Amino acid sequence: MAMRYLFLIPLISWLFFNLICFAQPNGIKDPMAEKMLIYQLKNGGWPKQLKDKSVVNYDLEISKSLLTRIKSTTIESATLDNKSTSREITTLIKAYKNTQNITYLQAAERGIDYLLEAQYSNGGFPQYYPNTSLYRSQITFNDDAMINALQILHDIATSNNDFELVDKTYIPKAQSAVERGIAIILQLQVKQDSLLTIWSAQYDPESLLPAQARSFEPAALSTSESVGIVRFLMAQKNPSPAIVTAINAAVKWFEQHQISGYRFDHDIDPTTKKSTRHLIADTSATVWARFYDLESNKPIYGDRGNLITSNFEDLSEERKNGYAWFGNWPEKLLQKDYPKWLKKIM
Repeated sequence: MAMRYLFLIPLISWLFFNLICFAQPNGIKDPMAEKMLIYQLKNGGWPKQLKDKSVVNYDLEISKSLLTRIKSTTIESATLDNKSTSREITTLIKAYKNTQNITYLQAAERGIDYLLEAQYSNGGFPQYYPNTSLYRSQITFNDDAMINALQILHDIATSNNDFELVDKTYIPKAQSAVERGIAIILQLQVKQDSLLTIWSAQYDPESLLPAQARSFEPAALSTSESVGIVRFLMAQKNPSPAIVTAINAAVKWFEQHQISGYRFDHDIDPTTKKSTRHLIADTSATVWARFYDLESNKPIYGDRGNLITSNFEDLSEERKNGYAWFGNWPEKLLQKDYPKWLKKIM
């Protein structure tokens, strides 16, 4: 007798699933997105650290104690640093696409509002907003802060990467923001006499001159951040002559200032057994310094106490091991991405 009703099992399962989903106010819930809703600040941005200086960690369960610390964190902690805010906006958009939970879209749009509000009239983005203490108000390419913000706005403007899901009223706002962002990028590319080079990691928002951030982050040409800038410019459809010129000049600079025959790796002292990072001879490797002098194009390094040196070995052991002083950031750009882009625009 029971066999006659087996066909009802799939129907019952479907009804039960939908009952569970839609019994909740906004349908299916995404665990990561739910945590991001809790961390979002009143101005729409997100912190990278809470008020007590603990780093935001979405792997942690939201305990009563943690929730109290989150709620005590103010908008002064809202930032674009270390992918903060851009990471959350992107995650929430994808969560909305997968769940149709409107709360995630609303939170992402509040984050987009934050980006639009944080952008300076000249097109630049600060590392923090509205906090202007120390170096936080500088136009910041460091750790791709400004480029991450512009990439989201570019995706909105072009209805790409799931950002076609946001309200259409954001499109003209995003287009304007991207145009101003590109204009300031082109303006900030460092010139030596009449030659374009690459970019600094941060700039004074008023004078637009390269600026120092932390004591070991000097005003300098910055390779890592400049690679991110070039990639963003290369992503522009129908690039203007000014964009093409900027990209070609940066690539030429990268080619001329690579350090061949070395890799940046740990070297163990045979006596003390301590591991310290050094440039190590390796004929198969190529690296670039993180920072180069604005005039001489020679690698420079910063230590705590505002010590700037051209000799890596002068750095304290703590700073040698505590910062990415060398890397191969431009390598893939030069070998694959740039040649591919050249063919595309020809």
